[in-house]
Amino acid sequence: MMTSSQPTTVLETSSQSSTKQLTHKLLLVNGVNLNLLGKREPDIYGHATLADIEKRLIARAAQHDIELICIQSNHEGQLVDDIQHHGLLADATAQVDAIIINPAAFTHTSVALRDALLATQKPFIEVHLSNVHAREPFRHHSYLSDVAVGVICGLGQMGYQMALDYWLNNLYSINLSD
Repeated sequence: MMTSSQPTTVLETSSQSSTKQLTHKLLLVNGVNLNLLGKREPDIYGHATLADIEKRLIARAAQHDIELICIQSNHEGQLVDDIQHHGLLADATAQVDAIIINPAAFTHTSVALRDALLATQKPFIEVHLSNVHAREPFRHHSYLSDVAVGVICGLGQMGYQMALDYWLNNLYSINLSD
């Protein structure tokens, strides 16, 4: 369990490292059509709704005194605005420490999301419910993967939990084996 004192850590991005006070906030970003989870192509994306996934992740983060902020939009510009809002446009004490993003179809098209994520100067993990490499060729390219800390794909909703657990363990030094 985390104490009330907030540790200082070194967060490294692909271009720089800096010492920052952790805010104990993570951002979960979900892109286009993910509001249809549980209804849209459940044979590919599963039966869990986005609300189900978010509820489970929020509870897991809260067990460790971490606030998980969840956003979803079908509009690229809205996602860029929201990422900026929780990144450089926020006061230092309100900025998120790291990001989990399932950009969905924006993965293959959005330089704008890439630029917004890089502008936060926060590390992020890219998550996909399906194995994008076993699908149509246009889904094989990501504008985010090369600047992400990691990419998790093809493991369904478990991929989100794996990304959250990575941040809990590696960013906040929480031992999850207890």
